[in-house]
Amino acid sequence: MDQLSSTLSALADPTRRAIVARLAAGEATVNELAAPFEMSLPAVSKHLKVLERAGLISRGRNAQWRPCRLEAAPLKEIADWVERYRHFWEGSFDRLDSYLHELQRNEKSDQD
Repeated sequence: MDQLSSTLSALADPTRRAIVARLAAGEATVNELAAPFEMSLPAVSKHLKVLERAGLISRGRNAQWRPCRLEAAPLKEIADWVERYRHFWEGSFDRLDSYLHELQRNEKSDQD
C-alpha cells in the first residue's frame, strides 16, 4: 500500500484521529492516550500500532517511559494531495455564490 493510502486508512477511524489530535499537543504515554476512551489498554495499543505502521506516530524510550509522538510527514502528504483540489472547490463556491446573487436579484425584481 502506498503511503497516502496507508495514512488515510489509519485516519479513517475516529479513535485514531483523536489520538493524533492529542499527540499534536505533545508526547504522551499509552495510559495518557487511553484515558479519554472507554476501551482496554490492549485495544488502544492496537490503534497505536496502526498509526505507527502508517508512520503517523513513533515511540521513544526513556527508561521505563515509552512516549508516543506525532510524526507530521504523512500529514503533510495528505495536505499536499488535498491542496491540488482546492482550486476545484474555490471555483465551485464562486459559481454557487454567483448563482445565489442572481437568485436574490431575480427575487427582488419579482417583488418590485
